[in-house]
Amino acid sequence: MVEILTDDEFEMMKESGKILQEVFKTLRDELKPGMSTHDVDKIAYGIIRSHDAIPSFLNFGQPPFPGTICASVNEAVVHGIPRKSTVLNDGDILSVDVGAILNGYHSDACRTYLIGDVAPEVKDLVKRTEESFFVGLELAKAGNRTGDIGEAIAKYCEGFGYGVVRELTGHGIGTSMHQDPDVPNYGKAGHGYKLKKGMAICIEPMITLGSRAIEMLGDEWTIVTRDGKPASHYENTILITENGPYMTTYDYEEGF
Repeated sequence: MVEILTDDEFEMMKESGKILQEVFKTLRDELKPGMSTHDVDKIAYGIIRSHDAIPSFLNFGQPPFPGTICASVNEAVVHGIPRKSTVLNDGDILSVDVGAILNGYHSDACRTYLIGDVAPEVKDLVKRTEESFFVGLELAKAGNRTGDIGEAIAKYCEGFGYGVVRELTGHGIGTSMHQDPDVPNYGKAGHGYKLKKGMAICIEPMITLGSRAIEMLGDEWTIVTRDGKPASHYENTILITENGPYMTTYDYEEGF
């Protein structure tokens, strides 16, 4: 199902998105070596609940996801489970994917953080993954197609020799977290679902330093690169408006 939202519903989506802006800005200031991903999860949970919102990911799926955030370290692409035993070390990268439900409307976004002194090639991966999102965002306009977005992201990232994960995609969002259409990070311009005013989507490049091949760990959630090389993930919730795309989970004043 593809939802077409009203202007009033867009305003509800914006309120939900502001909560994630607060999560990301707080983590930017507080993340440091020695913290566990469980510690990070507690911070996000506290912020979301302080706004009387519900963590979208907590108890989602089967088996039920046990965290507020997906905390994916280094070679973990997505869906890393927050654990007391997973401690952040100097030189790590941490992808924090998080969602919130406020008054029945979802927000979903991700940032990849540098922990301490990160290797230059990994810093570049994180930076260029974020840049690829904005390359795709330029094409997230009514009348364009999901293939326009995907082709642009893939060309940008593959130009640096990176792997573009194909088994995992962005998605529609609104009164449920995952809706049609899929929004892949690869594709062919002029193909795919045609975007319409009133839609809300998530664009989320998942980019690897090596091969794009992935596999799932035995916890039935965490997806890692098969070659063990780092992966970066960047995502925002986007409203398709008559004036172009609007990101609900992005602080336009701070550029974050």
